[in-house]
Parts: sequence; structure tokens; C-alpha cells
Amino acid sequence: MLAIDAVPVVAAHPEALDPRQFGPWLTVISGEEDREHAVFADGMRRIRVDIEVGSLRDGPVLLRYRLAGTASLEPKILPLRRFLALCRHRRFQPSLFPPDRRIPRWIVTLRVHDARCAGASLREIAEVLYGQKIVAEDWNGTSDSLRSRVRRLASDARRLAAGGYRMLLRR
Repeated sequence: MLAIDAVPVVAAHPEALDPRQFGPWLTVISGEEDREHAVFADGMRRIRVDIEVGSLRDGPVLLRYRLAGTASLEPKILPLRRFLALCRHRRFQPSLFPPDRRIPRWIVTLRVHDARCAGASLREIAEVLYGQKIVAEDWNGTSDSLRSRVRRLASDARRLAAGGYRMLLRR
């Protein structure tokens, strides 16, 4: 999350940013203490900005970025690069939004949760995920790895359903 001050300027100012240029990508809501929270999003990618002083609703602004220290700076660099690229090119730069490698696992975990809620056994889930042939060969084999993998997925599904999903949103 980027903390920014939005100082009103005339449109001719060389550093002026007119939020209206972002059209449907920009959503601004008012928060506590007259602060604004803005999200630039295209449906797949998003950049969140917190306006500490000023407003993005009032036309052209000069943005002043609040960066301090060293420990808290690292997580702000990528969002700042994303925002700068959006301002320069008027589009989201895919190279700055790499796909999250955890998403396929979350999808499988969601499928396992749905199956468990529908009453499926761990073996039935394994057959859908890995195929009946593999399950027939490995389920009761010398290695417990297939059963363990499905048990871990079921455990993860329970944990996420019990509120752990909130941790997914903290990226």
C-alpha cells in the first residue's frame, strides 16, 4: 500500500496527474479522518493507494509519496513501480504483475473443500484429482504419500474455511 499526499495543481503543471484519465480503473472511497482509499484495477490487477492529505476527486494533483525508513520501504517499491508504469503508459504492465505460483494450489484446495462439504471421502477426492488408476495402485501401497497429500489438502481446506483465507488477502 502506498501512502500519498495529493496536492491540487493546475492542469498545465508538468507533474500534474488528472485522476479522471484513469476512468473506470479508478475507485475512490472515503475513509476515516477524511482520508481516501483509491484502487486502480482492471479486473485482474490492482494497485492500492491511500491518500493521506488531499483528494483524487478534485481534478489535477501533484502526488507526494510518503516513504520513510528502510525496513518498511521494501514492500512499497513494487507497488510504486506498478503505479509509475500505469501513470506513464496508461495501462497495467503485465511484467510487473507476475502470476502467483500459489494459485493452482488454492484452486485444488477449494475443490477439496467443496468435495468434503458434499460428503466425498478422501479416496474419492484422490480419484478425481489424480485418476482412478493411480489411486488403485498407490492408495494402499507401501508408500503413504498419496494419502498424506490428500489429507494435507483436506487440512488446508478446513483451515482456510475456518478463517485462514484472510491471510491470502495480505499480499
